[in-house]
Amino acid sequence: MDKTPKIDRQREHQANERTFLAWLRTSIALIGFGFAIARFGLFLHQLNTALTQKEPTVNPIFNSQNLGVILVIMGIMTIALAAWQYNQVFWQIESGNYQPRRFSVWIITALVMFFGLLSIPILLLRSSVSPRPSSGTTQPQSRHVGH
Repeated sequence: MDKTPKIDRQREHQANERTFLAWLRTSIALIGFGFAIARFGLFLHQLNTALTQKEPTVNPIFNSQNLGVILVIMGIMTIALAAWQYNQVFWQIESGNYQPRRFSVWIITALVMFFGLLSIPILLLRSSVSPRPSSGTTQPQSRHVGH
């Protein structure tokens, strides 16, 4: 009879660990997306500079670099929140007083949605890249070697 509660508690701890690992994967994804957005924004900036031969204007606050950094910070905060929540649930399981809480889920959901919405204008308001204006000179002719 003592085996059943121990097995149930073991399953609850395993479920808690799986939940923690899911939060960990989410935080890794946030960090990865943040890094990718920041680096891709830098790539687009350099591409635009190379094609137009002039430095494009970048909003000092609302740009892909800042959005990427914010997502990385959110990912780090998600790891901390996941570890805190894992520890809270661990002790609730041990004491037999588990109380499910949805607050952290709603916080992360709201933050990811908010920053996802912030990324839309960055994608849509990006100045179009136009080809380099021709200066009236012709391209050098390729040399053909005759036989």
